[in-house]
Amino acid sequence: MSRRVEDYALLGNGKTAALLDCHGSIDWLCWPRFDADACFAALLGTTENGCWSLAPVESNARGERRYQADTLVMETDFETAGGAARVVDFMPIGDSHNAIVRIVVGLRGRVRMRSTVRLRFDYGKLPPWTTLTDGVAQARVGSDRVVLRADTSLSLAANCVDAEFTVDEGERCSFVMAYAPSSEPMPEPLDADAALLAAQRHWRDWIGRFDDGKTDWPDVVRRSLLTLKALIHWDTGAMVAAPTTSIPEAPGGSLNWDYRYCWLRDSCFALVALLNAGFHDEARALRDWLLCSIADSPEHIRIMYRVDGGRRLNEWTVDWLQGFRYATPVRVGNAAADQKQVDVLGEVIDCLDVARRGGLPSTAHDAFIETRIVEHLEQVWDTPGSGIWESRSKLRHYTYSRVMTWVALDRFIGSQSRGGMPSPLLARLASLKQTVHDEVCRNGWSDGIGAFTRYYGGADLDGSLLLIPLVGFLPADDPRMVATIEKIRRELTEDGLVRRHARKPSGPSEGAFLACSCWMADCLQMQGRTAEAREQFERVLAVANDLGLFSEQYDTERKELAGNFPQALTHLAVINTALSLCGPTLQRGGG
Repeated sequence: MSRRVEDYALLGNGKTAALLDCHGSIDWLCWPRFDADACFAALLGTTENGCWSLAPVESNARGERRYQADTLVMETDFETAGGAARVVDFMPIGDSHNAIVRIVVGLRGRVRMRSTVRLRFDYGKLPPWTTLTDGVAQARVGSDRVVLRADTSLSLAANCVDAEFTVDEGERCSFVMAYAPSSEPMPEPLDADAALLAAQRHWRDWIGRFDDGKTDWPDVVRRSLLTLKALIHWDTGAMVAAPTTSIPEAPGGSLNWDYRYCWLRDSCFALVALLNAGFHDEARALRDWLLCSIADSPEHIRIMYRVDGGRRLNEWTVDWLQGFRYATPVRVGNAAADQKQVDVLGEVIDCLDVARRGGLPSTAHDAFIETRIVEHLEQVWDTPGSGIWESRSKLRHYTYSRVMTWVALDRFIGSQSRGGMPSPLLARLASLKQTVHDEVCRNGWSDGIGAFTRYYGGADLDGSLLLIPLVGFLPADDPRMVATIEKIRRELTEDGLVRRHARKPSGPSEGAFLACSCWMADCLQMQGRTAEAREQFERVLAVANDLGLFSEQYDTERKELAGNFPQALTHLAVINTALSLCGPTLQRGGG
């Protein structure tokens, strides 16, 4: 079966997430946490690498799906020759269970259904020791245990747990699969219908805090906010970039990365989105997670962390998985965590500045760590790095990275100056801020191409340059930005969507980068070109899947989503653009 990214739906519970395809198969699940080993890995391999299929026995059954309004509860309606049945999928909310619930409801006539649970731990490699006692299936490998209970008879065959049953109109049959460490007692039975009501209430109460009047695209923003809430680890407040690894950026290529971690760079966009949308508790938790993760050592700040603040993200390849549509390697961990990227220092200070201006109370640690960061920045500001896109080749002086150095200085000076306390440090930093600004305008600009470039001395455009006005380095109507924006529109835009880089002269190229496409809309809006900005934004919205979910990129040739899915940065950009196009909002560059 040829998988497509847009075929998938997201299920989540604030601990981990699962991907459910349009045919009724859960093909990706990491238990008990986003960054744990996958026990369903068919997404990156075959059904033998683990999945849970629940669908009509009839092979040509047609399915239509939707999220229940304002929830992460999925409904898939299957039509067969003999009738119709609905499968309701969700993950219960709360600390007592880490589980998936699937409820089959007979809608019309009689439908023969089949459930096949094929657990494969260690990213699809290890079949568990599975037992069936008193109708309850247990699967165990090492420290992991999964328990499956159902309203119908279960059977064991070929390292799978199977069930085949019939539902008539009005009948219900529930399956509850729960995780628990093998050293702990077996999870207690869960009332599926009560859990469903609780999940519906939870999601609707949460999203009900959003004011639809803030945007002309309320449904889009609500779905993106729900998606982001599902990508936040509720115990720590951290937000993963995506719940998946190694969905390729280029078809059949090797640009396959593990996104199940928390990027500091994304946190600033997240704070803006959450604060503008009115979710101050989540914004505060994210800010506090960031402060705890970076601790008191600016020289050791990493660009990404685990959801618990862990720093070890050693990268290795899963050689036994064939990859999403045969794109290899499948990677676990992310070596980019070890890169030195000076711009992340600016991202941290910008986060704290956004939090303050957004109404979050400051802590004594804020000022302390900011001072430590800028003192460190004085020593390292002019060192080359790997850039916002985490290049694994030569270190360079990237234009956006140097802009973020300026941002760090600008925000720190602004916050300290409001206290009315001049100091030798502020005087030094003010001088350095001007030096950095002059350097970027001199070395980041190319007279040859008439635009800012990706890195000093280069001649390549880059989608990250659209952030220059968004962070307040230059106005969007500055002649240099006007020229750069128009150059990007001409040379990096395909089918109305903006690429990060120009296409490669040969071989597979990554798709258009959807966050960059939103940033283009933001720039056009800042230039007063509102109609064009809205048209640009609508082009982004047009490539969401049928459920309103976005990946990182869009392949304009194949007309399909690409990259890890769903992707937080894209949904953050969608929220921020949808709000800023409709009125004054909190902005990274002020306002």
